[in-house]
Amino acid sequence: MGTPNQNFALHVEDLHKAFNGKPVLKGVKLGVPQGSIFTVLGPSGAGKSVFLKCLANIVQPDSGQICFDGLELTSRDQTAQEEFRRRCSFLFQSNALFDSLTALENVALPLEQTTDLTSKEIRRRSLEALRQLELQEYAAHYPAQLSGGMQKRLALARAIVTHPELVLFDEPTAGLDPLRRNAVFAMIAKYQRQFGFTALIVTHDVPEALVASDRVALLNQGRICFEGTPAEFSDSTHSVVSDFRDSAAALQRSLAEIRQGIIVA
Repeated sequence: MGTPNQNFALHVEDLHKAFNGKPVLKGVKLGVPQGSIFTVLGPSGAGKSVFLKCLANIVQPDSGQICFDGLELTSRDQTAQEEFRRRCSFLFQSNALFDSLTALENVALPLEQTTDLTSKEIRRRSLEALRQLELQEYAAHYPAQLSGGMQKRLALARAIVTHPELVLFDEPTAGLDPLRRNAVFAMIAKYQRQFGFTALIVTHDVPEALVASDRVALLNQGRICFEGTPAEFSDSTHSVVSDFRDSAAALQRSLAEIRQGIIVA
């Protein structure tokens, strides 16, 4: 792969993954600049979540290389893997909160599992994370007692309590209405700027991603077919990009033709 660009927090080269002989990732190549919000777009079934899980070491890729800040994560080097887990966080699509734990206990869990901090220091840092996400008043509440938006903020508080350098977001707005999608992207942008971590998001929500991201890529049929700025994505004439980006306009044209046909008939 060569020496990754030192401005990249994450560098991926020729990543492949198949399940039961069916290829899902077919040579993904990607560089994520440090301190950026980078969004990987793509239709359902394009391989976005599999790609993210390969990065998080939840799924083992079949071949290819993943480097984080110069550490090669696909070399089966346990030291590199442990360093990556210490410096990165993963925010799951479902939030993955523990119903039997309070908000404070949910946030404290990563510190209990990955550090040697005292109980007093863990409590202090966990309460601070809740305060930063405006949830300090709900420290003793359980996830079921919180609204959907508050649960999302709680999941983010848990993700940032370890002061990560990279946060991976798996479909953070899945199942949300437009207003809540806007709120989630605004939340990510706000706290990414505040804490300075690199954010890698996978989603199919184009309008929100283009507004919130520094760079975007389009994953289609297991390959990256576009990478650039949101403005470049909006202006691209690449057929795959335009088909995905302008799907709502295409639907509008189809409906107009259908309605016109009904009128003519």
